[in-house]
Amino acid sequence: MQSNGLQTLDYLVFLFYFVVVAGYGYWIYNKKKSELSDSNDFFLAEGSLTWWAIGASLIASNISAEQFIGMSGNGFRLGLAIATYEWMAAATLLIVAIFFMPIYLKNKIFTMPQFLSQRYSPTVSLIMAVFWLLLYVAVNLTSILYLGALAVTTISGIDFTVCMIGMSVFAVIITLGGMKVIGFTDVIQVFFLILGGLATTYLALQMVSDHFGGDGVMSGLNHLMTKAPEHFHMILNKDNANYPSLPGLTVLIGGMWIINLNYWGCNQYITQRALGADLPTARNGILFAAFLKMLMPIIVVLPGIAAYLLHKDGMFQQEMLKDGVINQDSAYPVLLNLLPAGLKGLSFAALTAAVVASMAGKANSISTIFTLDIYKKYINKEANEKQLVNIGRIAVVAAMVLAIAIAPFMGIDKKGGFEFIQEYTGYVSPGIFALFIMGFFWKRTTSNAALFAMIGGLAFSILTKYIPAWTGVNDCMFYTAFLDGDVYMIPFMDRMGWVFIFCVVSMVIISLADPESKNNPKGLEIDAKMFKLEPSFIAGTVIVVMGIVALYTYFW
Repeated sequence: MQSNGLQTLDYLVFLFYFVVVAGYGYWIYNKKKSELSDSNDFFLAEGSLTWWAIGASLIASNISAEQFIGMSGNGFRLGLAIATYEWMAAATLLIVAIFFMPIYLKNKIFTMPQFLSQRYSPTVSLIMAVFWLLLYVAVNLTSILYLGALAVTTISGIDFTVCMIGMSVFAVIITLGGMKVIGFTDVIQVFFLILGGLATTYLALQMVSDHFGGDGVMSGLNHLMTKAPEHFHMILNKDNANYPSLPGLTVLIGGMWIINLNYWGCNQYITQRALGADLPTARNGILFAAFLKMLMPIIVVLPGIAAYLLHKDGMFQQEMLKDGVINQDSAYPVLLNLLPAGLKGLSFAALTAAVVASMAGKANSISTIFTLDIYKKYINKEANEKQLVNIGRIAVVAAMVLAIAIAPFMGIDKKGGFEFIQEYTGYVSPGIFALFIMGFFWKRTTSNAALFAMIGGLAFSILTKYIPAWTGVNDCMFYTAFLDGDVYMIPFMDRMGWVFIFCVVSMVIISLADPESKNNPKGLEIDAKMFKLEPSFIAGTVIVVMGIVALYTYFW
């Protein structure tokens, strides 16, 4: 049944995608070439991105192999519950638009290390700049490249190393044109991403309908919900084997908020898309991204559930195995290999668009942080605009080369690529989010408190992971531990909640103990007028919130 490799028609569809994206990017580059000697324009596309370009770029940068491959894999194992990352992200985007963006734009903040330097101290800023570079290159960029190349290899039969180099070169070409080229080409990337993703979902549901007897995709969806009801619950109970991955109500009132608020609100890779715009444009772009986020589970989760049901009924028994064990991350590539010629090329283009757009966005953020927050401040303070742009381009190439070198050695564990990324970034998210949120809204927060949140938060994250193993206490009023291999551990999302509380309380104590905090000159400029909303934005926000409430109520 499985049809490995791409046919001539698939290559033609993919070539069309490549020509459209590369051609449009080259046209934008030439049209704006005179402005690219300015570092602000290169790194931020200052003042030129429209709301729809910002929204599309946010989604293109976010949706990558970790979603297409990793989240579909989690759909295979966990079911619709994994969609909580997407739907809670939509709610988070609204908070970022309403409260975070006005603070960034009012205080003329263009990079996250710049905020830390302005609000706390150059030391805090430098430590976080170096840390972000390491995290972005060694975890994020590398995992995107690894998962993307793995999927492309599975679908096309092209050598893994060739896939890595090809996608990296494509991403570098787009990135070297600066944020403006990335932002506008992301609109094309999102078009292919959504179109190809919907085609895969349509065919997956049709396959379920044909297999079980039915007359179309709605029949296929009905079969999914009736024959795999265990995969259509948003909130998992403690007796569910997958509870440690999504621990019950924590996804609504706990660690999920920290994951999302840190990712969407305190992440150079994401906020960079909106920092070059005025406030109304930035807010509308983020609202547009929230609407698109609501639709993402259709593209990245339903195919995984379809693969689960078909596998449960006897299909894909060999294709889903890796080293003799079921590999959830094979679900999406296996489905793609069953698509007819042409549609497989479209879905292949969608997957490539997701990977390349994410890599380009990540590389641009790495370049921005290194150039503006390290090179300009500590290596060459007298660098002119042209030098900064050139250094930025060198940083892009260097980051890609490092990712290609590291990717083959990545070990994605049995939980799958998506959860691998979430858990490892979760070690640092609570401390980072604590120092940002306290820096925003409490003027007395000191730089010593911020340093403690960074270093102490990381240390406490590592410590809390092994508390049950060290103490022998697996269940108490503060946590419930579960077996992870042969060791009891607290679910990582619960750990994040406790670490965040620890960081905030510690920051308050340290700041209050400092007598100079009463007259802290580094507090940000904030007034109530900054948070005033346009009627159209309010209407859009109400629609998104009502949609989220309805989905959680229906699939509880």
